[in-house]
Amino acid sequence: MVQKAKILLVDDRPENLLALEAILSALDQTLVRASSGEEALKALLTDDFAVILLDVQMPGMDGFETAAHIKRRERTRDIPIIFLTAINHGPHHTFRGYAAGAVDYISKPFDPWVLRAKVSVFVELYMKNCQLREQAALLRLQLEGSQAGPGAAKEPSGGLLAELSARLAAVEEQAEALSKQLDELADAAAVATAAHLERKLTGLRRALDALEPGTSAGG
Repeated sequence: MVQKAKILLVDDRPENLLALEAILSALDQTLVRASSGEEALKALLTDDFAVILLDVQMPGMDGFETAAHIKRRERTRDIPIIFLTAINHGPHHTFRGYAAGAVDYISKPFDPWVLRAKVSVFVELYMKNCQLREQAALLRLQLEGSQAGPGAAKEPSGGLLAELSARLAAVEEQAEALSKQLDELADAAAVATAAHLERKLTGLRRALDALEPGTSAGG
């Protein structure tokens, strides 16, 4: 069963959180509310999130300060942040959002379809990364098994190799399709994330190919 991705919604106004939930409910993922920067940081201590929608203007710790804390933590620094703001003070204000580590900066009122489309892209990227980690874990287990003591098999199981290869091929195909979709959207941050995913896929494919029977360790 495919596990749902978590999306963190951060806004001090309950009506705004309700509106975001209504917009994103069609994605059928797990939506987590936080009504302050402090509450968001607490949620990020225990859960993994695909993307964070962060309101800029909040009492106490504002969105910029919250983002700075998120980017300082090793566990959370790579989570995409989309800033949402009801004010627009021009290029300087927008630049401050990107400088704080946001992948996007959207002014309210925003187009619900555009917001949903942007969030769905980051959810897809998150899912592909999760799949990739699972394949890498399986590959590590297989490598450990093949390098075990005298009683263990010296060559990886052909059946498991074939299964790993087929699973990896499916992720590669999905990643390629996603990259084409991102190129059409021309979202630079998402394209860069997809490129990073493809590099990891290439590395995993090389490691898997090296396990194929008859492949020399040095080649």
